[in-house]
Amino acid sequence: MIGLMSDSHDNLEAIEQAVEFFNKKGVLTVLHAGDIVSPFTERVFKELNAKLYFVFGNNDGDRLLLKKWFEDFGAQCCSDFGDLHLEGRRIALLHGIYEEQIKAMAASGMFDVIVRGHTHTAGVVTDYGTPIINPGETTGLLTGRRTVALLDPESLEVEIVELYQ
Repeated sequence: MIGLMSDSHDNLEAIEQAVEFFNKKGVLTVLHAGDIVSPFTERVFKELNAKLYFVFGNNDGDRLLLKKWFEDFGAQCCSDFGDLHLEGRRIALLHGIYEEQIKAMAASGMFDVIVRGHTHTAGVVTDYGTPIINPGETTGLLTGRRTVALLDPESLEVEIVELYQ
């Protein structure tokens, strides 16, 4: 299983819940689709027992320090776009500000799955045969739902999980 999260927006309690959830599930890889926001959140993310890959979102502040502090504990910063090869799948990881960009990636047929954030709305849509997964918002501030997702890389089945508030 691959853990998916996005839009954590400095909410330490919500990040802690997500980290605890992924650790309990034994997830070995977590993808964060942007808007971590501040470097100080690394103190919670570093408790993750999984390899963390992340991209920048439109609200991420000090990108240089965010990259440094997270890479210091083994996370991998993919800048604005991650082209990841994980568990036999090619996965696009981005924040997803521009819908046209996401549709073009799906139409290209280059990716088995696209993981995006930005809209804070959890769900899966399929464009041009490519699943586009938004795990929703970890923070829970806009929708009232703290969500993350689990991706089975073999079947490409996705489970959206609501964390407690």
